[in-house]
Amino acid sequence: MRPRVDEVRIKGLGVIDEAVLELSPGLTVVTGETGAGKTMVVTGLGLLFGGRADPARVRPGADRATVEGTLVVEPLGKVAQQVFDLGGDIDEDRLIIARSVSGEGRSRAWLGGRSVPVGTLTYLADDLVAVHGQMDQQRLLQPGRQRAALDRYAGEELVKPLRAYTQAYRRHKEVGETLTELTEKARERAQEADGLRFALEEIEKAAPKPGEEIELKQEEERLAHADALKTAAVTAHTALLGDPIAGVQGAQDAVSLLGQARAAVEAVRGFDPALAGIGDRLAEAGYLVSDVATELAAYSESVDADPARLAAVQERRALLTGLLRKYGEDSASVLAFAERAAARVLELDGDDDRVAELAREHEQLTERVTELAAELTGVRTAAAERFGAAVTAELAALAMPHARVLVAVTPAGHFGPEGADEIELRMAAHPGAPALPLTKGASGGELSRVMLAIEVVFAGADPVPTFVFDEVDAGVGGKAAVEIGRRLARLARTAQVIVVTHLPQVAAFADQHLVVEKASDGSVVRSGVTTLDREARARELSRMLAGLEDSELGRAHAEELLSIAEADKAK
Repeated sequence: MRPRVDEVRIKGLGVIDEAVLELSPGLTVVTGETGAGKTMVVTGLGLLFGGRADPARVRPGADRATVEGTLVVEPLGKVAQQVFDLGGDIDEDRLIIARSVSGEGRSRAWLGGRSVPVGTLTYLADDLVAVHGQMDQQRLLQPGRQRAALDRYAGEELVKPLRAYTQAYRRHKEVGETLTELTEKARERAQEADGLRFALEEIEKAAPKPGEEIELKQEEERLAHADALKTAAVTAHTALLGDPIAGVQGAQDAVSLLGQARAAVEAVRGFDPALAGIGDRLAEAGYLVSDVATELAAYSESVDADPARLAAVQERRALLTGLLRKYGEDSASVLAFAERAAARVLELDGDDDRVAELAREHEQLTERVTELAAELTGVRTAAAERFGAAVTAELAALAMPHARVLVAVTPAGHFGPEGADEIELRMAAHPGAPALPLTKGASGGELSRVMLAIEVVFAGADPVPTFVFDEVDAGVGGKAAVEIGRRLARLARTAQVIVVTHLPQVAAFADQHLVVEKASDGSVVRSGVTTLDREARARELSRMLAGLEDSELGRAHAEELLSIAEADKAK
């Protein structure tokens, strides 16, 4: 299911007070008397899809102009996914888009119930609608769109070389960027390698061991306080077991006092069994104190002031502190850094070989990309010639017999994601006239006809599902007008087409006919947009032909036009 516009509500825009347009697939024409607001339909659709907000278009007396559109979309399709990505929602297969413009020029937009920047509607419109009015010739005038449209027109012949080119271009770009980075940053990488080598030499020379800094700190503490430690051990030993140097026990040392206490208890333990346990514990305490005293004596003998060793420890600690300050919080971290640095140096040292290898690959890819780009140019040039001839033939039937359209395929001067070509649609208004870009080579009315011819030729190749035309029939009549109607109907076989017209020959080809009528006060209200049945269409065509709805001659001519159009569409 292709997306299409289902309903448009317009309020406070130009002469339109309030109007509702119910649109159908196929070809919808909008007619009405001059000044009835037909063109505001196109203006409203332009606003709905991100067009420029002109505060002068706000109806006098209204605070703002608002346009709300209901679109039928595929619930799992590309458009729906874009809406979901933006935080909007879809009701089954219906998408609501809205736009408002205040009299001061402030503009707001909503998509799927969510407020969005106006640019979001413009982005979404690229896949939904092509508006061709004198102020809205936008989509196919964009160089990127012209290139994409020509590529689709070229068809399968372009698919394979374009796919091969795209793959080669991406790799060429990737290799080029890597090569540039390596060569431009060669000095930085050399400096990085030198810095890492210095660090590795410094760490290797110091040869730190895991946990070494903790052990050295403890040793420094012992050496720096050797005298105090020895004095404390001797004092404690003397208190427990007497002077170890004199070799005798003092009367008041702890062991002697415990011995006296035990002796006193042992002397009377026979009188009370409870004292036996106390005596045993006093014995254990004596043994324990004696063991501690022995250990203190051994410790005091082991403690020795060594200024040379203290200096060596302090020097080693200073060396390790410098490493920790630069490379890690402890010795283990420093060793881990050294391991990573060694691997990085190996990588940096291999850059020269890598640069040479990448340079060879880049040269080969440049040749490949150049070859494929030339192939793309050839296919596009051939397609451009076919396309130009087809559009020129269409223009001859649209009252522009001397106009010639061509597609200029010129070198871009660089490789891009889609090749090395610049694509531009040009038109020569008459023989001998220079071929100019479309915006310069055609007037507003002519441009609409040119865009119609282009869309007819592109039909099936261009994925846009809805086309809107205004002034496509400006300055033509008779047979040319019939041809415009016929081509609009042909385009409507593959897309939804909405046309504002003042020509009955065009309106006769409609699948749906809407007429815009002003109220007595000159405004267009809700009931002022009417969908016509077969009989009402004949009356409207008669009015457009003769200026009188009830003219017998006009009615006969209108019926003839309808019959011709119906027969043509049935082919």
